[in-house]
Amino acid sequence: MSALLLLALPVEGQQTVDRVLARVGDVIITRSEVDELGRFQQLVDGRSQSASTRLRELIEQAIVAHEAALAGVSAPAPAKVEQVYRQLASRFGSAAAFARRLAELGLSDRQVRWYLQRSLLLDSFLEQRFRPEVVVTDSQIEQYYRQELLPELQRRGLPVPPLAQVEDQIREVLIQRAVNRRFAAWMAEMRAEVKIEWVGAAE
Repeated sequence: MSALLLLALPVEGQQTVDRVLARVGDVIITRSEVDELGRFQQLVDGRSQSASTRLRELIEQAIVAHEAALAGVSAPAPAKVEQVYRQLASRFGSAAAFARRLAELGLSDRQVRWYLQRSLLLDSFLEQRFRPEVVVTDSQIEQYYRQELLPELQRRGLPVPPLAQVEDQIREVLIQRAVNRRFAAWMAEMRAEVKIEWVGAAE
């Protein structure tokens, strides 16, 4: 009998062992991790993505964590994780309301902090790996101002600031767009290079 089949068999007096959905190198991704990510997404965004999308996200997180370690990207400082945790908790109005929501979703403080730490690690990796490659020109900033920002502000009936007043914000928007494009292309290459074994369906 295969080891994978044994994983799926219940043991007398115990709950069924977690089901493996994918392997990324030496990292195993289980059904419970996919479900847990969904509960975290509900906490942060009020809704969760499909199970298959969450599985793909966990695969990408595993790839990023591995590459970040190879690149020497430092784990976020505990103080930074705590800061982001407190910002998230403050959205619920009170510590008691936040604790109730965690209990409703079956999430612990430790689990929430783990996901926040992963998110901060991804941000650091993107900044160090892709941001230095990005160059935003003055013409690109002006184009965004005239073709995107102005029409949107006018549509919403909001005052239009002069370009000089919003230039830095536009530059950052364009940098982030370029970083995200580079990350998506890099991830597509990595998914083709890294050994990913799909064991079971997430849905």
